[in-house]
Amino acid sequence: MTARYRVSPGSSVSGRIRVPGDKSISHRSLMLGGLASGATEVTGFLSSADCLATLEAQRRMGVTVEQLGPHHLRVHGVGAKGLQAPDGVLDMGNAGTAIRLFMGLLAGQPFGSTLTGDASLRKRPMERVAGPLRLMGAHIETTEGKPPVRIHPVSRLNAIDYALPMASAQVKSAILLAALRAEGTTHVTEPAPTRDHTERMLEAFGVSLRREPGQVWLTGGQPLTGTPISVPGDISSAAFFLVAGAIAGQAGFTIENVGINPTRTGVIDILKLMGADIRLHPRDASGAEPTADIEVRASNLKGIHVPEELVPLAIDEFPVLFIAAACAEGETIVSGAEELRVKESDRLAVMAEGLKRLGIPHELQPDGIRIQGGHRFQGGTIDSHGDHRIAMAFSVASLRADGEILVEDVENVGTSFPGFVDVARAAGLSVEPA
Repeated sequence: MTARYRVSPGSSVSGRIRVPGDKSISHRSLMLGGLASGATEVTGFLSSADCLATLEAQRRMGVTVEQLGPHHLRVHGVGAKGLQAPDGVLDMGNAGTAIRLFMGLLAGQPFGSTLTGDASLRKRPMERVAGPLRLMGAHIETTEGKPPVRIHPVSRLNAIDYALPMASAQVKSAILLAALRAEGTTHVTEPAPTRDHTERMLEAFGVSLRREPGQVWLTGGQPLTGTPISVPGDISSAAFFLVAGAIAGQAGFTIENVGINPTRTGVIDILKLMGADIRLHPRDASGAEPTADIEVRASNLKGIHVPEELVPLAIDEFPVLFIAAACAEGETIVSGAEELRVKESDRLAVMAEGLKRLGIPHELQPDGIRIQGGHRFQGGTIDSHGDHRIAMAFSVASLRADGEILVEDVENVGTSFPGFVDVARAAGLSVEPA
C-alpha cells in the first residue's frame, strides 16, 4: 500500500505561512560551493530528498559539507580541479535537476562517473544534455537516451556556440557548468527566457559572464571563490498556496520570503492575467535573488489563453495552475507545453486523468490542454503516479470540492516540499496522511 493523502473539502485559507527553500538554488549552492576555493555558507537550504542526493554526491567526491542546522550548511570547496572520483555509482534519486547539472559539472573531469536515479528518473530523457556536451568533447553514454548515464574521463573540453532547440534551464546550466573547464568562450542562445539561477550564482562566486536577453557567454578557466548564499522560499512550492489563496484566500493570507526571480514568476503573471489579487511586498534585496512576501486573496478568476512566452517561466507550476483553471469562469487554453510530458510523469496526461475523475470537462492535446472552468470538483480518488506536484495540486482542489479527495502515491512529495502537510494544515487545508 503506497502512502496517500485524505483531503476533506475546505472553504478558505488564511494567516501567514512559509514554504521550504528553493530547490533549484539549493542544488546549485552545493555544486558551485564544492568547486569554489574557500567556504560557502548556505542558509535556507532545502533539506529535501532531491537536494540531499546532491549533498551526498558531493561528499562522495571529496567535498566536506558541515550541517550547522536543519537548513544551514557550510560547504568547504575543493577548487576547480579538486573533485575526486566517486567510489561507485552516484544515485540522484528523483532529482532531474541534479542528474542533468552533474552531467555538465562532471563532463570535463579527469575521472569517470556513473549517474543513475529511481525508477521515475530512469525514464527521463538525457540526450538533450548529452548532445551539446559531446560537442564540447565530452565522452558520455546514456542508456537508450535515459539514465544510467556513464561519463568517461577526458583531458579537455572545448567551448561551443550552441543554440538550444527548446527552452530549458537545465540544459543551459549543464553547458555553462561544463564551460567552466572548457578552453575558450562558450556562447549559449535560448529561444525563450528560462530561469537564470546558474548565471546569478556563478556571478556571486566571482565568475565573469556576459549576458544579453536570450544569450550568455562564459570563458573557461575562471576560478570560483566561496561566498555566503541565502536561499529564498521556493516559488514552485509557494505556487500551491498562491492558487489556494486565489480561489479561497481571506484578506491578509501571505506567503513569506519567496524568491521572485523574474525568470520564475510566470505563475504569478498567469494568475494575474486570470484576475488574481496578488500583491508583492519586497524584502531586502541584498542577495543575488530578489525576494518578497506575497499576499493573495480570493477573486473571480477568468479563463485565458496562456501566452506561450510564459509557458517556460511556469513549467513546474502548471499542475496547480490547471486547478485554478478549473475554478475560473470560461475556458483556459495551454499550448506549447509539450515539456510537461517528460517531467516526473507525463503531467499533461496524468492531470487530465485526475481532472476527469473529479468531473472537470477538458480536452487533452499533444502540447497542452483546454479546461472548461466554472466547476466544483467532485470527490474521488486520484493516482498521482508518484509525481509530487500532482499530489499537492489535487490537495489544493479540496478548497472547491464537494466531496473527499483521496490522493494516492504521495511519497515523492518530500523530494521538493518536506513538511507539506503541516504547512497546508496551517493555512487551513484539511489534509491527512492515510
